[in-house]
Amino acid sequence: MRNLFGMTRSDLEEYFLSIGEKKFKSVQVFEWLYQKRVWDIEEFSNIKKEVREQIKYDFDTTMIEIEKKQEDHLTYKYLFKLRDNEYIEAVVMMHDYGISVCVSSQVGCNMGCRFCESGRLKKRRNLEAYEMVEQILVIERDLGVRISHVVVMGIGEPMDNYDNVIKFVSIINDAKGIQIGARHITISTCGLVPKIYELSKLPIQVNLAISLHAPTNELRSKLMPVNKVYSIPTLIEAIRDYLQVTSRRVTIEYVMLNNVNDSIECAKSLAALFKGMNIYVNLIPYNETNHLEFNRSSKTKIKAFYDELKKQGINVTIRKEFGSNIDAACGQLRGSKNT
Repeated sequence: MRNLFGMTRSDLEEYFLSIGEKKFKSVQVFEWLYQKRVWDIEEFSNIKKEVREQIKYDFDTTMIEIEKKQEDHLTYKYLFKLRDNEYIEAVVMMHDYGISVCVSSQVGCNMGCRFCESGRLKKRRNLEAYEMVEQILVIERDLGVRISHVVVMGIGEPMDNYDNVIKFVSIINDAKGIQIGARHITISTCGLVPKIYELSKLPIQVNLAISLHAPTNELRSKLMPVNKVYSIPTLIEAIRDYLQVTSRRVTIEYVMLNNVNDSIECAKSLAALFKGMNIYVNLIPYNETNHLEFNRSSKTKIKAFYDELKKQGINVTIRKEFGSNIDAACGQLRGSKNT
């Protein structure tokens, strides 16, 4: 059975036409679900009873469940239980510009990045669009807030679940849906190049973030197996095309690993890759875990790396730390559930 929260407005238009109803009822359903936040179909009072009964027969409205919640300064970490008893995570961060949520797109991940906790949790399956939508809805209900920014950067590789992620984006961006603007939605990828080209042609121009984490093929291939398939030159070519097609700035994510990728030489090599391109580099202090061999770079090294990039004319930020006192590393909370 289909889940109602995984239906785009155009999906619902087709559905209502197929049962002999007017397609404008799709707007009514969206308004109940996302504007009024009424999730009991029986309460859709402006839709006649026989149509409500048909919707209830054709669609499930079961929500994902909060299994565990952790709280740190300006940060909330959720562990969600899915209907098949699998687990995923989401992280909420309270910024001065709004409230951001980092959602998962898969149960586990097959990309195998050595520094990533999610890489230990092999992919079980893709998330359906409704399971991504519900992460936002359940969090908003639990915290009594409205999410303003969404980052698809939790457990999983979003581009490896492209169709469901794009359907999710369509639902949360819809003017009758959750109403999150395209410029407030970011999709991250470790470098699935064909999907970057595909994303550039998407009518909804969301933001793109590239998880790079190393400036050379040799080092990146050691850290990220995907680089053996899509090397840095291939990835840079795709980024250039994306910039040309969309005129949207690209974020380069760079996790700072002590004595691995944090030298001044690495900073110079990174700057050379992106000289003159409309990108900015987001330096990320590493969230250490009990299972992996890496340590975070010192504040001194991160600052020196930052200064070198600035000196080379690269736009760069150091990401504010969130959740350092909780299991905030991607996959960490789910991993603890499985141990």
